[in-house]
Amino acid sequence: MTKNHPFITVSPRMRVVVMGLGRFGGGVGVSRWLCQQGCRVVVTDMESAESLADSVAQLAGTGCEFALGGHDTAILQQADLLVVNPAVDKDKSEFVQAARRHGVPITTEINLFVQRCCAKIVGITGSVGKSTTTAMICQALTACLADTPSRRCWMGGNIGHSLLTELPNIAAEDIVVLELSSFMLEDTPLVHWSPHVAVVTNVVPNHLDRHGTLADYAAIKKNILRFQTAMDTAILNGEDTTVSSWREQSPGRTMVYHVCGSEKLNLLVPGDHNQSNAQAALAVVEALGFFTQRPAAIAALERFSGLPHRLQLVHTDTVRHGQPVCWYNDSKATTPAATLTALQAFPERSFICIVGGYDKHLDLGELGTVLARRAAGVLGIGATGQKIIDLAVQTGLLPQNRLVYTQTLAAAVQHARHWLKFPDLLCADVKNVVLSPGCASYDQFSNYEKRGEIFTTLAKQRDLSDAEKT
Repeated sequence: MTKNHPFITVSPRMRVVVMGLGRFGGGVGVSRWLCQQGCRVVVTDMESAESLADSVAQLAGTGCEFALGGHDTAILQQADLLVVNPAVDKDKSEFVQAARRHGVPITTEINLFVQRCCAKIVGITGSVGKSTTTAMICQALTACLADTPSRRCWMGGNIGHSLLTELPNIAAEDIVVLELSSFMLEDTPLVHWSPHVAVVTNVVPNHLDRHGTLADYAAIKKNILRFQTAMDTAILNGEDTTVSSWREQSPGRTMVYHVCGSEKLNLLVPGDHNQSNAQAALAVVEALGFFTQRPAAIAALERFSGLPHRLQLVHTDTVRHGQPVCWYNDSKATTPAATLTALQAFPERSFICIVGGYDKHLDLGELGTVLARRAAGVLGIGATGQKIIDLAVQTGLLPQNRLVYTQTLAAAVQHARHWLKFPDLLCADVKNVVLSPGCASYDQFSNYEKRGEIFTTLAKQRDLSDAEKT
């Protein structure tokens, strides 16, 4: 058990309601673990049993009950505990409000885990790059532990699968690396918890449709430091003005990392932002005392090939003169800041960018300006695509015939192929097509993964060389 309090007790015969199963199994791990503890578990979700068939199937034989197709407050009358999925906006949920009125204790999967984890925890948060940074840190630490096979590095939280069911296998000498979203950090104060090592990559506007203001969003991110002690370490990005300003507010030791002035690693993943992520990983290696293992950590980072949907090279084809064109899936870029970061990996006028999606009420002005200044062509999709195109047009930095709203992703890929087939349309030496939407996906897709998968399929459907033969 960690130093946390108050402790959320889970015991046999408790009746626990899990709110939010999800089509991709977000509530599967905690539901299975609760059943293993002998709890009587009821899983509720707004989606129907049919749409949640895969997730329901994963809980076959566990004894879980299901109340799907809506949240019936009647199931709260005998509930001893409510476990809420981080995606649920608790302040806007009548079901959660009813639980509060009934006096039902509320917790989350991540809170249940951190209170029971005996290993040292490294927590990572940020608006952009936290998944890649988390994966890099785990890969670097795994290399550091290579000579001590009795120790292991585990990865979970907002990335990967639930670690609750792995608790019996996690030893005190192991290291757990958790990606922590703002939705998760909303609730960690309930158990007075922050990780032993806290990494903050950056803070830029995101999820303001839920958090309201940038100040409120930043305050939630700062929960990752709030309950640290003098024995803990905060690792902050010195090149982010908001994050670096937290240095004096950290209760424990503070380390600051930079790209400028640091050795540049020979990474497989492009861009200065990935150099920054790698520096964060090396700071964790140092914070945990693996000084002699630093060369092994660097070698591991230089082998890191990236995560799906994060500037992932998914296809290469050729144009008329045999010049390769690379197709990059950056569907995880669900904020303007993420797309702005990704675009720095490419030379000016060397790429076509596909942008747009669900409107999270973020400022798209800078995105429109930078796209007009750096892209060879911009294709807009989804609810915000036209707005981004209009903002780019207003700059006058790119001809209007290179700024096109296509509405759908399929039409955008088709238009990009047309541009590539006739290079004079762009008047540029284009080598890349990048899906980096700068917006969430759920106006047209169930999630960013599905959006990225469809883009990848479309990119691979037909080489340009084949297209020219028809």
